[in-house]
Amino acid sequence: MRKPTLFPATMPSLTLGLGLGVGLALALASGPAGAETGPIRIGVNEPLTGPFAASGTYVVNGAKIAADEINAQGGVLGRRIELVIEDNKSNPTEAAAVAEKLITSDKTPVMMGAWGSSLTLAVMPKLADYETPMLVETSSSGKITTSGNPYVFRISPPSALEAEAFAPMVEKIGLKKVDFIVINNDWGRGAAADFAKMLKDKGVAIGLVETMDQGAQDMSAQLAKLKGSDADTIMITSAVDQLTLLFKQMSALGLKKRVITTGGSQNPDQIIAQAGGAADGTLHLTTFLPWYPEKTPNPKATAYFIEEWKKRGFQFAGVTESFRGYDGIRTIAQAIAKAGSTDAARIKAAFWSVDFTGLNGQIRFAKSGPAGRESGQSKPEIYLIRIDGGRVVMPEL
Repeated sequence: MRKPTLFPATMPSLTLGLGLGVGLALALASGPAGAETGPIRIGVNEPLTGPFAASGTYVVNGAKIAADEINAQGGVLGRRIELVIEDNKSNPTEAAAVAEKLITSDKTPVMMGAWGSSLTLAVMPKLADYETPMLVETSSSGKITTSGNPYVFRISPPSALEAEAFAPMVEKIGLKKVDFIVINNDWGRGAAADFAKMLKDKGVAIGLVETMDQGAQDMSAQLAKLKGSDADTIMITSAVDQLTLLFKQMSALGLKKRVITTGGSQNPDQIIAQAGGAADGTLHLTTFLPWYPEKTPNPKATAYFIEEWKKRGFQFAGVTESFRGYDGIRTIAQAIAKAGSTDAARIKAAFWSVDFTGLNGQIRFAKSGPAGRESGQSKPEIYLIRIDGGRVVMPEL
């Protein structure tokens, strides 16, 4: 059977070689005789309020596009899929409570979540308690797939994988000494540790490591220290709204050093819109190239997704977040189809046989973590882009 490159869609623009192989397409669209006929419920645990609300909303809207696309083809196992969407309020305690509700009250056999690393880590004990799998679409803390939770399957790169992909670029960019300013949570601290380790191995000196609370708006004290440092580069990990504030405050302070943000911590188009010229020259690691669809692993699928996103009236800026929700739901749907069941244990087992080309690379899971309790980790593409004159460009290295 030909390997799938995209879940089937009815849009005329997607009829040119983007469908699934016949066998899996039939599995998606039909179920066994006597099977249940109600919708298959998929939990969605994302931040829709709080500091990460913009990103979580983008992810949810991408998930809705995937659900609509799959349902237009007859659903999975002959049943429609239904997204049960809950707001974790950008709060770890809420994220854990949402997970428990989705499993026990809403009876979802699988979920997607939870955007931030601290949010996902808070959810993970609930997954083990209730033996329910979760597709992790955004979180990058290494602990998520190395702590021994076999119910976790991640399509976003951990910070260590980002650092590994960035390593060949270090000498070409000319990094000599690097300072960090990161959000004070598992995501930010993990990124600083993983990138610092890689940079040290490459002979780059590590200077200051400054942190900021996720709701902080005045980073002048930390930025003053960074301005006085002899480092040539500042690496930043934070969400887009805080990044915007950082760039504006750096500009006001006259802090003119090379800036690189780690993947998952930015939305370049939103930064351009909100920070204006203060963002010019900044470099960003990203896992999706919507500005250059022809350079993505699945150009036709990328073009379709961007077209559908725009048709729904959403801002283009959201595409770099929303694609994760889109690929996340498509991954879950393929696992359910391969399981031939909505039983949580069978879906968990079926994740290991998922294999298709997502918008940012091949989605298939390798084992990560302690033997016998491995999590699943996919390996997406990682790119470096630069904001130049209000445009996103790919620097020549």
